[in-house]
Amino acid sequence: MFDDALIEEYQQQGCAVLRGVFGPWIEGLCAGIDENMAAPSFRERTYQPGDDQAPFFQDFCNWDRIAGFRALVRSSPMAEIAAKLMRSRTARIFHDHVLVKEPGTSVATPWHQDAPYYLVRGAQSVSFWVPLDPVPRDRTIEFVAGSHLAGKEYRPDRFDGTRLYEGDMSEPVPEIDGNRGDYRIEGWAVEPGDAVAFNFRTLHGAPANRSDQRRRVISVRWVGDDARFVRRPGRSSPPFPDLEFEDGAPFTAPDFPVLYP
Repeated sequence: MFDDALIEEYQQQGCAVLRGVFGPWIEGLCAGIDENMAAPSFRERTYQPGDDQAPFFQDFCNWDRIAGFRALVRSSPMAEIAAKLMRSRTARIFHDHVLVKEPGTSVATPWHQDAPYYLVRGAQSVSFWVPLDPVPRDRTIEFVAGSHLAGKEYRPDRFDGTRLYEGDMSEPVPEIDGNRGDYRIEGWAVEPGDAVAFNFRTLHGAPANRSDQRRRVISVRWVGDDARFVRRPGRSSPPFPDLEFEDGAPFTAPDFPVLYP
């Protein structure tokens, strides 16, 4: 389930699948998503397609206010697994991200890196993409294996195609779907209790949900020993409007406690 070979795979590919590790927490997570959708935070962002199709619900930073999310973060082995995958002495929680694609959602998650959206920088990072519903290979999250090692941060656009940072002229994400043969693309069919782990700099995307099944996911993001604050040219996603920090300072704040060891 979890060994040195998996850690090496994660380090080299920037992504790996973990089978059955979070099964005992799924029931609480399902209840937590219902609670979250009934009472979203101020960070909630739902994409409503212009074609009158089903919405794509998203919200952030609810891990310590919703019991099912809190149990996953604080009581499961996730923090320890995060530290081992990152090859870090410590694992510090950054935030959670709920993504619910209802049946018939036409909104795809475009290819992107997570790192440029965030107010943290460091080589040691991991996001756990935890599905609450079965996700077949043709509807799962996909990755460009090894892209985290390229030393690039591509322009972070919103999922509707507009720029997150006004006037940002950095390099856009390359056209991947039209040139899939040029990349080593990884992806796995997953079941509730599984998780896909990936580095913040790994290019990834996910298709629309044109099926008749929900696709509920919670992602939980962690950073390691080398994490530092980075000041972006606009409001980061997720936003932390009341957080004061210096660019390049160690990534320490009450919002982001060390949970391992």
